[in-house]
Amino acid sequence: MSQANLSEKEQALDFNRYGLMSVVLLIVGCLGGVTVWAGAIESAFELSLVVIPTMTTLSLLLAVAPMKWILNLTYISIALDVLLLIYYAIGA
Repeated sequence: MSQANLSEKEQALDFNRYGLMSVVLLIVGCLGGVTVWAGAIESAFELSLVVIPTMTTLSLLLAVAPMKWILNLTYISIALDVLLLIYYAIGA
């Protein structure tokens, strides 16, 4: 896809690709690990809720996929991790 077909937001994301990739890698990787440590390791279903979006996000980073895909999956991964962390913090 040429630069002429991209919106201004997508051009800005593409321009800052490597900085954003390092931030996403740090946040998603660490948050996924903390969520597994907090209790997701106890259940195969909960573990898969954490591992599948986290590993897919990290795989998209390695594949240098479009930033739109990476950020959308990053939001999903962070939301699931935070929800599970809150669930474990309440003591369920």
